[in-house]
Amino acid sequence: MAARHAVFASHVARTYRRGFSTLGCPALGLPEAWALARRFGVDAIELRMLQGAVDLPALWAQQGLGPAALAARIRSLGASVAVLDTSFHLIGHTAEEREKLLAHAVFAEACEVPFLRVFDGGARADDEELGTALRTLRWWHEWRDRGALHVDLIVETHDSLLRAAPLSRLLAAEPRCRLLWDAHHTWKRGGESLATTWAAISRHTAHVHVKDSVAIMGREFRYVLPGFGEFPMSELRTLLTRDGFSGVVCLEWERGWIPELPPLEEVLAAANNGWW
Repeated sequence: MAARHAVFASHVARTYRRGFSTLGCPALGLPEAWALARRFGVDAIELRMLQGAVDLPALWAQQGLGPAALAARIRSLGASVAVLDTSFHLIGHTAEEREKLLAHAVFAEACEVPFLRVFDGGARADDEELGTALRTLRWWHEWRDRGALHVDLIVETHDSLLRAAPLSRLLAAEPRCRLLWDAHHTWKRGGESLATTWAAISRHTAHVHVKDSVAIMGREFRYVLPGFGEFPMSELRTLLTRDGFSGVVCLEWERGWIPELPPLEEVLAAANNGWW
């Protein structure tokens, strides 16, 4: 691949931590994923896929690991887990999927993982869909408050919530909502500048997904190594640092879904060359 390194802004002291999603190393187990993080100086990991499985509570049950045993394993590794991912959607889910979300919550609470990732869902972000999202969030908060839990949901800007306008409406109606900003999605699929989106969501954002890509046609794109594409990472770094963002900027490399992508080791090496 011919290098297309972006022009990086002069470095200022980072206020955020760096992480990666285990979607980028889908065959690894938890110890191996954390060892990879340490090897590349990464501060935290986001658990999405381990040993080829995305239903992580089911995987841990097969391994004889209950919540307390998993918590002990994480402590023994010294691992920092920023987010436990679920496949739950605020808009468009079943009662069974709610039960799976609550199973994830039990593990996250025991392991002191602060956030459970859920998707926004939907396609239109109209009054009907936003109303559904709000009812789901309020159901969650009532359940969380009853159990006096610390873990909270973090809603990824993934499907319908890709622009500042609908995000602002949701956040105004439910100020407790915390966001996982997939900055590449809002920029590429939403067609919105990073500055516009960030101005609307900065006070609610706790975790950020990043990746790099090149355009193919229109809003279609192809993922490339960090620094070899068109994603305005230096602008993102400036926005986050200017406003003192202290969460995790997480490299979400989608090798679990696109196996032909380069290995995560190669991606981290490229990212560490001044990109993030």
